[in-house]
Amino acid sequence: MQNPRDFGFSLKTPDGDTQHRLVCGDCGWIHYVNPKVVVGAVVAHEGKILLCRRAIEPRRGFWTIPAGYLEERETAEAGAKREAREEACAEIALDSLLAVYSIPRISQVQLIWCARLAVPEIAAGPESLEVRLFGWDEIPWQELAFPSVHWALGQYRSIEGRTGFPAFGNPAGETGNY
Repeated sequence: MQNPRDFGFSLKTPDGDTQHRLVCGDCGWIHYVNPKVVVGAVVAHEGKILLCRRAIEPRRGFWTIPAGYLEERETAEAGAKREAREEACAEIALDSLLAVYSIPRISQVQLIWCARLAVPEIAAGPESLEVRLFGWDEIPWQELAFPSVHWALGQYRSIEGRTGFPAFGNPAGETGNY
């Protein structure tokens, strides 16, 4: 990737701003760099949870919930459903927002829903080595890909079967700077 400074951009604080930004020296256009939004779901079916073994880096070979980056011009809900289709060939129905996690170290905000299989069929998509429905005592806790997967599963378990709960955030003491 080429350095934006090679194209006349410089790092400075624009008038009325509080952050350093890349600013075009010719026209004053400001390049904003903002966090990425990740969308996903804890998907339940008949008392089991859908997990996908990652076929891509980071954390290839580890288990995760179906989740990934929100695309431009896509609603968060549509993105969560798309990720389930891409990773697990699963059609899901979203129930309620489970959590909003802030992961500042990697500039992510994660929106995770409670969901269920709309059609009881799953298969590994191109980003998954395998997919499987796990009972709680079968979840490979030591092989989960990311701390936020642990958080989401634990928080899901704490509200399982309930409706009308407020969305969770990072667990107490978890800054997301892991």
